[in-house]
Formats: sequence, structure tokens, C-alpha cells
Amino acid sequence: MKKLLFIPCFVFACLTVGHAQKLITVEDFTVRNTFVQRSISGINWMHDGKYYTTLSANAVVKNDVTTGKVIDTIFAGGELKIEAYSFSGDEKKLLVQTEIQKIYRRSYKAEYYVYDITSKSLQRLSPKGKQSYAAFSPDGSRIAFVRDNNLFLTSLADNTETQVTTDGQFNSIINGTTDWVYEEEFGFVDGFCWSPDGSKIAYYRFDETLVREYNLQRWGKTLYPVDYRFKYPKAGEANSSVEIWIYDIVSGKKTKADTGTDEDFYIPRVQWTNNPALLSIRKLNRLQNTLELLHTDVSTGASEVVLKETSSTYVDIKSASLYYLDDGKHFIYLSERDGYAHIYLYSLDGKLVRQITNGKFEVSQLIGVNEKAKTVYYTSTEASPLEKNFYSITLDGKKKARLSPAGGVHNIDMGDDFQFYVDHHSHASQPNVVSLYRTKGNSIVKVLEKNEALTATLKAYGFAPKEYFTFKGADGTTLNGFMLKPPKFDSTKRYPVLMYQYSGPGSQQVANNFTAGHFDFHQMMAQKGYLIVFVDPRGTGGRGEAFKKVTYKQLGKYELEDLIAAAQYLSAQPYVDGNRMAIWGWSYGGYMSALAMTKGAGTFKLGIAVSPVTNWRFYDTVYTERFLQTPQLNASGYDDNSPSTHADKLRGKFLLIHGTGDDNVHLQNSTVLQDALIQAGKEFEAFFYPDKEHSIAGGKTRFHLYTMMSEYIVKNL
Repeated sequence: MKKLLFIPCFVFACLTVGHAQKLITVEDFTVRNTFVQRSISGINWMHDGKYYTTLSANAVVKNDVTTGKVIDTIFAGGELKIEAYSFSGDEKKLLVQTEIQKIYRRSYKAEYYVYDITSKSLQRLSPKGKQSYAAFSPDGSRIAFVRDNNLFLTSLADNTETQVTTDGQFNSIINGTTDWVYEEEFGFVDGFCWSPDGSKIAYYRFDETLVREYNLQRWGKTLYPVDYRFKYPKAGEANSSVEIWIYDIVSGKKTKADTGTDEDFYIPRVQWTNNPALLSIRKLNRLQNTLELLHTDVSTGASEVVLKETSSTYVDIKSASLYYLDDGKHFIYLSERDGYAHIYLYSLDGKLVRQITNGKFEVSQLIGVNEKAKTVYYTSTEASPLEKNFYSITLDGKKKARLSPAGGVHNIDMGDDFQFYVDHHSHASQPNVVSLYRTKGNSIVKVLEKNEALTATLKAYGFAPKEYFTFKGADGTTLNGFMLKPPKFDSTKRYPVLMYQYSGPGSQQVANNFTAGHFDFHQMMAQKGYLIVFVDPRGTGGRGEAFKKVTYKQLGKYELEDLIAAAQYLSAQPYVDGNRMAIWGWSYGGYMSALAMTKGAGTFKLGIAVSPVTNWRFYDTVYTERFLQTPQLNASGYDDNSPSTHADKLRGKFLLIHGTGDDNVHLQNSTVLQDALIQAGKEFEAFFYPDKEHSIAGGKTRFHLYTMMSEYIVKNL
């Protein structure tokens, strides 16, 4: 097979020459944060284009764009810990979050304070209980927030509080935020938005009465466990019904948006057009293969379908960015309609004007649109599926320019006036470097963070370089991987392999960036003499719609075939001991590890599955049905590649790990697999972390977890 090196690896290859290499310990990356990459947090671009603010040492500080130097402290938190902040539209007030209390992955409650920059006065937003997702009105005179599933408004002029909705109730009615499955799978919790003129608020209303509850027992230190019941729609089961309402601030009138007569659908995105009388709603059918863009008259609620996109598989809403131009006549839309994610220009009535970007590459993110310069800024994989670079192109699809000449992965934060941008950049042999650029001439202003101390630390510990390779998947498709070799690697010796993968639809582990999944843990295992391998099978991201969606209706099938093909490729290498190969993963990666040890038995000597799905019937509607349809329509797609279906085939050492407090991938998954293995007479080991969520973190948990896994691998491989 062809070996393909995308970047020079000699930089770290000689780091340990002349130096005594320090040994990586679990404490280094779970307690001491020895290898943490520094960054610049809380960047907020100010309107005049001359300054930006950041959060530093518990203070919101003002930086000069041309020098990157701090010139003023806008607000010092003191005893109040600043966990997040935002400005009012006129930049005269600051909304500060503190005492954040996590609920699920993205949802939270917090105490909010309003700081008046002119008078230097600080006031608590509300004394009636913690709030969620507070946001200024465009003119800064009001703040909207959610509490106890209801939407509220506070007038800052007299500090009066208005309750917009009154029917909110836990496990029943939700206003202004989302239910569990929207939060997890559509990626947002702030379920309300101000109109451009601040006269109205559009908000979500969920009725989850018919959604069945999942009972999560929390053990704690009480005499009896506490039952926590929450609404979780498993595949094929009832979802919440969803509505969009518009509230008029002055009149108090509420208007329901017309979203059609069908009853089973999703509304994954709502946003205002630049016209305060026109709301934009995106609607997906239950199977997620039809997306409709609705334009709603907020005075009447009447809606018109202006764009309809269909797919033989599914429409990926995560790829569907939408931007309305200030001319009031056009919008920009990101779609996979030609097989790759690209940028399109439409008139407001939904007629296609032109495709702005095209080619066999993915537009990763729409960064912004400078309408005065008629220029679109975006990142894409055009240079390589393993990279994400920064580009500009004019609205007519011409004058495309690559703005990030250095290879690797670039994450861009651009100012609202497009004069400057911050580039967070890393590649395989370079940790995160944060640089401030002037857009005109694409000239660097200042390097804000070099991570020089970390680079020295990596040298002292002898971090192994990523060495990229390609191999043929089960169907002959060229697939990507990289490996980390043990210190003083000797090609005449044969090494055991520890393979890590995630493998989920649209994901990517193999990229030209500095880190990867559980990177410090894997560097430690490389030091212990293991050849560490990461691979991306078919179904993963960065390579177009056909590559990503090949797994449709049969998750696990092709991914497993390619993981076995990767193992066969590695076994053929003279420096690999094919009889000592292990595979592990977390969540979807845990699912694939369990499947590799059961349906794919005989390839790997050892497997570890952390927080795995073991049958997709147990997982949520939105994610699962997007890829598999419902169990009623595609029963075999659920069962044929379920680890619990193939429990009787288990061979080798197998460790099953789960948190009992996992609200996402429920403990039910591991207990069902465990029982199937027991009934099949199979020996294995299992460990459950009390009350721990999907991330299995908190306190000394990660220290215990990584220690247990490393000892299990050393003992059995």
C-alpha cells in the first residue's frame, strides 16, 4: 500500500536526541495539565474595528487591534467569577455569567449581572432564581431569558420583569429553549431570538407530553437512590410536538407561525431575515430527507415555502448555514446538493442565482459575507481532506484566494467589519498558534499565542510525531490513517498495535492538526512500547456526501469492514505483531469496538468499549433515524450490526466501561450487552462509574479511567 506523508515529521522525530526523555504519566494529563494548549478566549470584536475584547485573569480587557496590546480593563470580576460575557448592541453594557450550573451537554442555569460601562454600576439581572441563555435586545434596553421552561423579559430602565409564557412545566411544556433531543442533536439550547428592531421575539414551544420518560437513578451518598426522570425519545418512539411563536413586545400579542398540517417534523433552525416583519424557519420531516425553508409573516403567522431540498438519504442540517444579505433581496445557503458542501446564492423568493463555490471538496464553515466588498469568507478542505484552510471568493464566484498559506487546520474568528481576523492554527508538528491578521493584504499584525512553553515541554517528553499513511478499505477505497511510533522505533522489531477510532457519520480523527482523540493518553501508550494507530473508515467526514452517506440504513457494516481492512494492512507490515492488536473507542467508537470484538471477532486480541451504543434501538430519534430510518421501516439495519446480536461470537479480552449517570448513551446499552455476553457464556470485564455522565469526568474519575485502561492493555496485550 502507498504511504503518504502530508507534512514533514522530522521536527519531532529528533526531539529526544541528546536529552533524557521524561516519562508521561496519567497525572500529567488528568491532574497537572502538563500538555494543555494555550489559546485566547472570549474574543469579542468591537464595532469600530479598532479594538477587540478578551477574557483574561477574570477581567474583560480591551485590546488594540493594530498591536494586540491590552489598553484598558472594561470590567474586573473581583469576587464574581466571570464565566462568559456579552455586550449590548451599543457596547455600553455588559452581560456577565457566573455560577453556571450544567444541566445536559449544552444547557445550563446561571446567575447573570448587568454592568453599565459608563456609570460603572453592577446589578443582578433577577433575584427570583437562576436564569438561562439571557440575551440583550438589539437596542440594549431589555434582556430576555428562560427560567423554569418559561420565557421572561426584563426592562433595564426600571428593572421590571415580564413573564411572556406561563405554561412551562418540567417534562411537559418548554418555552424559549429546547427539549433534550434538540439540544443534543441539533446543537442549540437558546430557543428564542430578537427581531432586528427589537420589537418582537420569536420562540420555540415544545409539548413533550407524549414523549416517554427515561429513569436515570442517581446514587450519590443518600440512603436510597434518587430517580431522575426526563423525556428521551428513543428511535421509533414519539417526539415532542414543536411550534414557533412570535411575541410583540409593545402589544403583548402572540402569533403562531404556520408550519403546515403535518404533525411529525422538526424545526432545527429559526432566524430572522433582515426584515423585522419576516421570520425564517427551517423544517425537516421525520426521516430528515426533506428540508423546507419557510418565510413567515410575523403579523399573521402565514408562511411560504421558498426553498425545498430533498435527498435519497438525509439532508445534513449541520452543513446548512444560512445568511441573509442586507440588500433584502438575497440569501446565501450552504448545501450538499451537488455531492459536496458548497455555497449558493439565492434570491429571497428561493430562486437559485448561482453556485458560488464548486469542486470536489467540502466548504467546512461559512465565516462571513462582506457585502460592501461583495466577498464571501469560508474555510474548506480544497487543499486536502485532512486540512481546513481559509479562503475568500467574490459573490459572483470569481477571484477565489487562499488566505492561509500554511498547511494544517485553521479556525477563523473574523471581526464584524471584516478588517481583521484571528487565526487559530495548528498542524501535525505545531501546537495551537493564535495570530491576529489584517484582512487587507492578508498581513499578520501580531502572534497572540505561540505555545512556546508547551513546545519545550513536548520536546522534553519526546512526543511522537504523527506519521500519515493510506490503505485500501474493504471495497478498494483509499482511506486515511496516522500512527505514533514508540521511542527508538526499530523497523526490524514487531510491535503490538493499539487502534483508536470514532468512525461516526461525518466525524474525522485523521487530520493535519496537532492533537487527536485522547492524544496525551496515546502518547503515553506509545512510550510504553505500543504502535498507536488512528483510522477513518468510510462514513466519516471531509470527503463528500457519497463517502459520508455510504453507511445509510446500515450503520456499523462498512465501518467494521474498513477497520478489519486497516488491521490486515497493519499486520502485513514487517514491524507489526499481527497477533497483538487492540481496538478501542468511546461512544460511537465504543460501539465499533464492541462490534469489532463480536461480529468482527478474531481480528483484534483486545477491545475496550467506553460508553457504547450496543443497539441503535436504545438511542434517540433525531440522530438514529437520520442514518437508519425508524426501526419500524428498517429493523434489520438496527439489529444486523448490533454488538448484542453477535455477543456469542466474542473472542479475546474485552473491557466494557460506562457511567451510570449517562443521560446520552444510557447505561441500558451496556447492561443489555453484558447480559447477552453472560448468556452466551463469554468471559469479559466491566466497570461502571457511579453517577458519571457520557464524558465520565469529574474529580479523580479520568485519572482512574486512564489508569485502568492502560493497565488492562499492558496486562493483556
